[in-house]
Amino acid sequence: MLSTKCMSGLLRMRPAVLSIRTMSSPPTDGYSYETLAVSVPKENVFHVQLNRPDKLNALNKVLWREIGECFNQLADDSDCRAVVLTAAGRMFTSGIDLSDLAMLAGIVMSDDDLARKCRAMRKVITTYQESFTSLEKCSKPIIAAVHNACVGGGIDLICSADIRYCSSDAWFQVKEVDVGLAADVGTLQRLPKIIGNESLVRELSFSARKMFSSEALQCGFVSRIFADKESLVEGALDMASTIASKSPVAVQTTKMALVHARDHSVQEGLDYIGNLNMSMLQSEDVRIAAMAEMSKGKSKATFSKL
Repeated sequence: MLSTKCMSGLLRMRPAVLSIRTMSSPPTDGYSYETLAVSVPKENVFHVQLNRPDKLNALNKVLWREIGECFNQLADDSDCRAVVLTAAGRMFTSGIDLSDLAMLAGIVMSDDDLARKCRAMRKVITTYQESFTSLEKCSKPIIAAVHNACVGGGIDLICSADIRYCSSDAWFQVKEVDVGLAADVGTLQRLPKIIGNESLVRELSFSARKMFSSEALQCGFVSRIFADKESLVEGALDMASTIASKSPVAVQTTKMALVHARDHSVQEGLDYIGNLNMSMLQSEDVRIAAMAEMSKGKSKATFSKL
């Protein structure tokens, strides 16, 4: 926490004038995908939609690949400060496309040597894992807004997001055991740390039962429920806009620290943020934010690209 005395010292570092820059919505010409629709509905907020509504947004190999490509690109896009992930059509996703399961069966049933089949299978699994992990590695906060069904691989996907909202009709299902496999793209690794209830995680994963929106809120899997899809998307975009208005240095460093802290001890986390902030606290964003705070709402902090 910065005291008023510290803020005053920061103000003396440069003339007391807020940094004002003219900012415009970035073009999405470089975000052309077969299975995703990308737009910029608010300043510095990107909206990514799963866009296979006629296939219930089933996760085929193209969609899986494009999710990774898109979020890797967003990570490097200085015009992007927050992302909302939604889905077109009547449900969020029905899970893995059965054609992809057929592809995996083709590897299993081939006449190749066992070691070579295992190597091919491992390559497919790690490719899918890396695609969804791209959300976690993306330094921009990602809000997943789920309506109706989110099944199987959809759980893996939204577990990699930072914030999860849903509509009142939403339901979630760790479906993999029903198709004869263990979830292997992140659910079993991330879900226990998200909800902090091993018993519930195991119940959901062993039984493949549905978890409805009220239970998802109660256990902490989602943080807000909205009446319908329209209000859900609007609420997610509003929160993304709020996040995007903050210092990108502060927000992105915060995400890095939170992701690191999840898998490390408290002391390791303290060491990590200490190493980060010995440089990040020298950013102009600290001075600009402090000036805005001391103006008591008379001035608005405007931050440059990162």
